[in-house]
Amino acid sequence: MEDTPDRRIPTGIASLDPVLDGGVPPGSVILLLGDIGAGNTDFVRSSAIFAAKKKRESETEQEGEILYITITRIRDDILDEAAKSVSADLYTAMETGVRFEDLSELYFDASVVPVEWYSTTDILSRMQNSARREDLLGEFAALLSRTTPASIIYVDSLTDLAAQANTPEEWRELTALLRGIQRVSKVWGSVVYLPLTRGVLPPNRELEIQDITDAVVLFRWEETQGMRRQRTMYFQKFRGVMPNLEERDLVKFAVKITSGGGFEVSNIRVVI
Repeated sequence: MEDTPDRRIPTGIASLDPVLDGGVPPGSVILLLGDIGAGNTDFVRSSAIFAAKKKRESETEQEGEILYITITRIRDDILDEAAKSVSADLYTAMETGVRFEDLSELYFDASVVPVEWYSTTDILSRMQNSARREDLLGEFAALLSRTTPASIIYVDSLTDLAAQANTPEEWRELTALLRGIQRVSKVWGSVVYLPLTRGVLPPNRELEIQDITDAVVLFRWEETQGMRRQRTMYFQKFRGVMPNLEERDLVKFAVKITSGGGFEVSNIRVVI
């Protein structure tokens, strides 16, 4: 697949894509780094919903697919959250247009969580499958390898994966995998979104992940006049895109979450 320099893959956020000249470059691995409740998970949900809607309404068959990889949550939980936040039409677009892959059994298999809490598979089948299963990161990598090129991939969430890297060796394995994803995404022409909660990891590890990814979008709470809190979204880096954004002072945005439109950027704000 050949990509032209100006080709873009829409984020699905109607108020943001025009600022990004139609979307993000193919092959981008984007870290969505956020304070709790500041909007990075809302961005993922809205982006997936509207990307699925756009794909469904496209007159020509678009390349790639929309893949949502869950680490600890179940598909029904995510869809229920979407159903409560958007119209029935938009919910249907996500339900039918997004492919979900659930890695929670692998995640919880390595924990003290009772099997009956997360699996309905009978014991015999689990024993047969366990011999063929790779570890969580290995299966995660294999899943990405099976994804169609030019896809939009959401990981829910990088926080769950990173928090499991307790030893230096486990951390090296995770960062090696992220570097591999950053490299091969350019070949695939896919966009990968990685939400990470701020403050969960030690500062040096958080910085290392920021260094690996192509883009870092920071979601945070800020105090405004009258002691009201405001969500903001800040492009901290974006390889190949940042110079254009800085030239137009389009780096920082006010964010709001609405019941009908989901994640939206409102008045564009310059760097302060």
